[in-house]
Amino acid sequence: MNKLFKSKIYFDQYLFIAITLLSIMGLVFLYSASQENFETTFKQSFFVIFGLILMFALSQPDPDFYKNNSLIFLVLSILLVILTLLIGKEVNGAKRWLDLGLFTLQSSEVIKISLPVFLAAYLYDKTLPINLSHTFIALILIFFVVNLVRIQPDLGTSLVIFIAGVYILFLAGLSWRFIGVSFGIFILSLPFIWNNLLMPFQRQRVLTLLDPSADPYGSGWNITQSKIAIGSGGIQGKGYQQGSQAHLDFLPETETDFIFSVIAEEFGFIGVCILLLVFFFILFRCLYLALNARDRFCRLTIGGLSLLFISTIFINLAMVVGIIPVVGMPLPFISKGGSSLLSFYIAFGIIISMATHKKLMQK
Repeated sequence: MNKLFKSKIYFDQYLFIAITLLSIMGLVFLYSASQENFETTFKQSFFVIFGLILMFALSQPDPDFYKNNSLIFLVLSILLVILTLLIGKEVNGAKRWLDLGLFTLQSSEVIKISLPVFLAAYLYDKTLPINLSHTFIALILIFFVVNLVRIQPDLGTSLVIFIAGVYILFLAGLSWRFIGVSFGIFILSLPFIWNNLLMPFQRQRVLTLLDPSADPYGSGWNITQSKIAIGSGGIQGKGYQQGSQAHLDFLPETETDFIFSVIAEEFGFIGVCILLLVFFFILFRCLYLALNARDRFCRLTIGGLSLLFISTIFINLAMVVGIIPVVGMPLPFISKGGSSLLSFYIAFGIIISMATHKKLMQK
């Protein structure tokens, strides 16, 4: 018992405070975005409390635990995605969720964390720059996982998973020549991707991005109303629960994809800046921790997961302001959704583990 109480607690107070603050802000925003739906906010608060506890618990194991078990975590995640494709709950033609009784699990949210951790474990001891064989093995795995999620279909999460995998490859020492050649192949492959990999509704979203006014009351409705909400917020916003676009049901998906538009309308430019400052504080703290991590595996994992976090934010913001097509991407710690919320608590629990465990110097 004495040994238990003397054991060290691994904890980063800056990340914990910032993420807790962001989670509380998310509950406040969600209450208004859901039109004062107490049940929705209460359910989200349960995931917040459980997520903070989970984040703390996952920060305690040594990074070697994650490195040695990364393959097991990845295989289990892949099996979850396959199981979802077979017996998952279908909503609007998509099989993305497993019904676990008390809640539904979006399995792709789990694999977007396990894949970069495994890739970091696989590449951390490879020579720089990593050779073609290791690069192709990693890319085959990335494309396999991405395709599993894409056929659910879930374009947004599959895009994030692809980005997460590429980040790890880049941080592990991918050669610039390979990056240039790959980018050229991607550009040349766009017609094939358009005709064979994108579904009709996904192609329509791209066309809507190019000209939202072509169908303002149909496919262009979401992005048009989102821009109106963001622009009408002005500098100070209309006030909490006073946003007309959300509360008069002009703006769709206010609890999930377009919650940022609600925030911009009600809190204005000032409120948006405060929210972005919290996001960027978390990012810069993570990058600082990555630079001071104990080894290359920890640096790769922290760097990959923190860049995954900021990329998810960028995709959501770019989507709601009309820079990229609408792909169904929640805003981390803000949007409604237990699976997405818990996945980021898991990610930051792993980040804190990587950052706070230091190896003892040998005499």
